[in-house]
Amino acid sequence: MSTAPSRSAPPPPPPQEEDGASANERLLAAAKTDNEELLESAFNQLDDVNFVDGMGNTAVHYAVMNGSTDVLEHILAHDSCNPDIRNRLAGDTPLHIAVRNKWEDHPGMRLYLVGSLLEAGADQLIKNRHNERPADALPQWHAGVDPEADDEKVRSMLRRAAAETMVASSGDVVEEDDIIDPNDVASDSD
Repeated sequence: MSTAPSRSAPPPPPPQEEDGASANERLLAAAKTDNEELLESAFNQLDDVNFVDGMGNTAVHYAVMNGSTDVLEHILAHDSCNPDIRNRLAGDTPLHIAVRNKWEDHPGMRLYLVGSLLEAGADQLIKNRHNERPADALPQWHAGVDPEADDEKVRSMLRRAAAETMVASSGDVVEEDDIIDPNDVASDSD
């Protein structure tokens, strides 16, 4: 009979944080549970809020998935926040997820999430692994559709954001120096 080959000792476990969860773990947990206190404790130790977990999700992804509106606003306002990170599973950005999830039990949630992401500068043109932009998750428009339907309001928000991006990138934006003062009357006589 042959004997099993000898094994070396298993590697030591990774070092554990003395305080429990790491700042990044607390950040993700706060996003999943809408816990502002937990978020603040994570923010105190983080300069970058774009930590990506094994699935490729960030705190913004989890805040959108869980409807964590209070925490979402704080994360989006953080200087380092990038709302356009694509996850590993489907290549979805948080905006893809917000548009796709209808939140039928929470009226207005979808519009709030989409609006918050667009206001934070989320790019509505990024495509996921299925070659879909966030707007592609909406049903096709057809004549007779109710303009007050949630899908149509989201479609309108995305179109408005696309138009604003196009105008801003074309340089046709009025600067403060370009504003005409109605009280400043120029004289035509010399």
